[in-house]
Amino acid sequence: MRVALFITCYNDALFPETGKAVVRVLERLGHTVEFPAGQTCCGQMHWNTGYQDEALPLVARFVEQFESAEAVVSPSSSCVAMMREHYALMAERIAREGGDASLPERVAALLPRVWEFTEFLTKKLGLTDVGAYYPHRVTYHASCHGLRSLELGDGPERLLKAVRGLELVEIERREQCCGFGGTFAVKNADVSSAMLEEKLESVLKTGAEECTACDNSCLMHIGGALHRMQAGVRTRHIAEILAGDEASADFEGAQ
Repeated sequence: MRVALFITCYNDALFPETGKAVVRVLERLGHTVEFPAGQTCCGQMHWNTGYQDEALPLVARFVEQFESAEAVVSPSSSCVAMMREHYALMAERIAREGGDASLPERVAALLPRVWEFTEFLTKKLGLTDVGAYYPHRVTYHASCHGLRSLELGDGPERLLKAVRGLELVEIERREQCCGFGGTFAVKNADVSSAMLEEKLESVLKTGAEECTACDNSCLMHIGGALHRMQAGVRTRHIAEILAGDEASADFEGAQ
């Protein structure tokens, strides 16, 4: 299958290894991965913060970049949720206000081909074992957008359970938000910090070496606090775990 990677702006800027890992997994499975060079932000930051006029052009940009793809895969459930929940209405507004009249139809045609990374593996391809090896004790944080908007269910955990060498430890209060929520963490810092404290308690109780998730936004929030605490627990996007193999494990052990 010809798959287009939508890396998202914050992964591109802050977590480039995640995108590389997605490519390794998909190519290992025999797919051709393309990277449309003109891609940019999905518009979530603008839309959710009240800058809706500024978000509208990004819908047309996304469609122009990806509408020829057989499938679009993104390692971000929050960005995919943004598209599924808002792009149709945004495209209709653009057409209503004198913009591209064909955009609503083009968005409707493209959205069914847009997948969050683990969702693509489990629901589109019907896979759980992607040939990964990762000899570590890991716990999984279910991000709000993946859990509630995309309804990923236990798909990510089934993928992790199939990884050779990995010990998956279930986290308490799995459904509880980490407190990030984009600008929520800035505008409501006290509430966000209190929510984060509860999530950290749950992570540390597992005794895991690493905490993983489908969103680097959550992992940035959780990982920053773990680093400040000097807790000795790392955070790693699930794509990087699924990209692991025995050769990469040998390399890691040599460091």
